[in-house]
Amino acid sequence: MIEVVNPATEEVVGTVRAGTPGDVDTAVTRAAAAFPAWAETPAEERARLARRIAEGLAARTGELAATMTTEMGTPITFATKVQVPNPVGIANGVADALEAGYFADVEIGNSLVLREPIGVVGAITPWNFPLQQMVAKVVPALAAGNTVVLKPSELAPLTAGLLAEVLTAAGVPHGVFELVHGAGPVVGEALVAHPRVDAVSFTGSTRAGRRVSALAAETVKRVALELGGKSANVVLDDADLARAVKIGVANAFMNNGQACSAWTRLLVPADRHDEALEIAVAAAAKYVPGDPADPSTRLGPAVSAAQRDRVVGYVRRGVEEGAVLALGGPDAPTERGFHVAPTVFGNVRPDMAIAQEEIFGPVLSVLPYTDQDDAVRIANSTIYGLGGAVFSADPERALAVARRLRTGQVDINGAAFNTSAPFGGYRQSGNGREFGRFGLDEFTEVKSVQR
Repeated sequence: MIEVVNPATEEVVGTVRAGTPGDVDTAVTRAAAAFPAWAETPAEERARLARRIAEGLAARTGELAATMTTEMGTPITFATKVQVPNPVGIANGVADALEAGYFADVEIGNSLVLREPIGVVGAITPWNFPLQQMVAKVVPALAAGNTVVLKPSELAPLTAGLLAEVLTAAGVPHGVFELVHGAGPVVGEALVAHPRVDAVSFTGSTRAGRRVSALAAETVKRVALELGGKSANVVLDDADLARAVKIGVANAFMNNGQACSAWTRLLVPADRHDEALEIAVAAAAKYVPGDPADPSTRLGPAVSAAQRDRVVGYVRRGVEEGAVLALGGPDAPTERGFHVAPTVFGNVRPDMAIAQEEIFGPVLSVLPYTDQDDAVRIANSTIYGLGGAVFSADPERALAVARRLRTGQVDINGAAFNTSAPFGGYRQSGNGREFGRFGLDEFTEVKSVQR
């Protein structure tokens, strides 16, 4: 059995059965048997299914939010306002794409170009946005006519059980969706390597993504990866510094700092570094570690003791490398729970580990730059390219800089997140896209029929 631990109390709050490679084979066999009939289901019917899933998730917002808070420590207010509404928006975005004619045939000369489902999809999801990442894979895969075998994170498996209930209530047939719990090296690897799995969609660390790619290559299956990030918030010299920094801190610390697209690097003009650092410290100090079940809490714990220790290790490394520790530090802020103190570093050099490597905790690095070209150079100086931001009083100038950032998504002046726009990374942040019609692309094949 896999024990589920509440990271705020360190108490076991549930268990799930750990699957085996044999369980994976059984699930894949069922999914393969269910595929032909499901693939023939009209796109209009699958769009209606996506709508019902969205409605089912919305109807269970309270239960889903509370479960995620309990098993992975996300603040209940964030869970209620983001962790559930985003998946609802994603499911509706998939339905929108199908209703807009995603599967319409295209004629090119004497060729008829068709979109068809790819087959059995293996979906492997993380613990930090458990519902969002499951929905971002499962719903478009099903809507495209595929069958799905899901392996959720063993750190946050309870939410997956609730999703399975929503899918069943929405009308997903037996075998079209299969759920197998278990550890990555056991269940995850068996799923990726299975010869009857036609595509794999994985979200997790870059290290694990490399392993997924290597295993999938043995059977030359389609792979979509959403991996790590080290996103830069580029504050230009004409921006409203106070607003840009406060929004940047909120983004860096959202979900307890456990977000792959978080703006963990704050790039500011060198002559305004000290001012920006002071604003950042004041904003970050309001993120007091506390009980994530309390609606007033803005910063909950790390998901596990191992994750807490990893973050603390990076904080110590930042001090050793000579960054200015302006707030927080490695000491535990609470007696119980896997909490990490909100931490802000100033005068961070681009070559420091805290400016290059994904920390996945409430740690913000403030980096000074000399001019706009230098800011772009620093922003593009990591192996990642997932998210980012640009702040400027001139929207066109901000857009020009956004075009130069080698990253899959850029927000200008704090623009809202869009669950129908493509989400994914450049370079070692992965390949492929999620959400809307671009997410459907990952789960379809294109066929040309000459007439």
